[in-house]
Amino acid sequence: MTGELRSTYLASPEGRLHVHSAGEPGAPPVLLLSGAGVDNALLSWRHLIPVLAGGHHVLALDWPKQGRSRPWSGRVTHERMLRCVADVLDRFGLRSAALVGLSQGGALALATAIEHPGRVDRLVALAPAGILSFPPLVHQALWLTAKLPLLNSVLPTAMLGSRERIAGFARKALFAGPVRDFEDVIDEIEAEVREGGAGSSDWQNASIGPLRMRVDLRPRLREIVCPTLIIQGDKDVGVPPARARDAAALIPGGRFELLRGVGHWSNRQAPAQVNALVAGFLQPMDGADPLG
Repeated sequence: MTGELRSTYLASPEGRLHVHSAGEPGAPPVLLLSGAGVDNALLSWRHLIPVLAGGHHVLALDWPKQGRSRPWSGRVTHERMLRCVADVLDRFGLRSAALVGLSQGGALALATAIEHPGRVDRLVALAPAGILSFPPLVHQALWLTAKLPLLNSVLPTAMLGSRERIAGFARKALFAGPVRDFEDVIDEIEAEVREGGAGSSDWQNASIGPLRMRVDLRPRLREIVCPTLIIQGDKDVGVPPARARDAAALIPGGRFELLRGVGHWSNRQAPAQVNALVAGFLQPMDGADPLG
């Protein structure tokens, strides 16, 4: 698949934003948004890109400080991340596109549909962030972790300092069962850790306020007007399935799909299931209602 990809760099004062692309530029566009921390466009979407590229113009963004979007100076706020999405659409001359996002990318896809509804044709969010809240003591612990680089960057990088530790982390936090290409996944994670460390993202750290979440999209999910699908693994230890189901229910016409025996990184643990759901949902690009 890698040989079929094209690379585009968008210049900005902070650094170069990298975008993989595949498929015909005139085909219906879809922008893929990966997760936070140890992730990048190919890590998340390696199996989905070739499936979609046959009928879509596929764009896959390396968030700032991930993948090839390095080096990058300054903090990457929620607003800056939203601007990354708009910048990619503008660079490729797209008025709008379908968005597919995982975790942090799911939150940014939902937020884009809220803030810029005319730019999102369809939306798929996998285990989206931005829909969570925590009990007071847990929240305070998370806020403290987000504030201290020792806790959110130095220690996580040290903890993933070997291949064995990376594999243990992946089995516990990302997956909930066998992964066909598990060794390849660990190779890719190891390369990303070696390049950029294993800390939480600027967006993750900034999303947690001292008393409440700064990024909580739930009060505005009813504003989303495009067809929306939320995909959730039932064994996800990061995003409780009930929260994802409730979020889908807040979106007018929102659809929810629960994957049995699947963890947080469903697109790498169960790519065949996820690819089929995403491709099927994006297929009716002529205005037909995918919900019914």
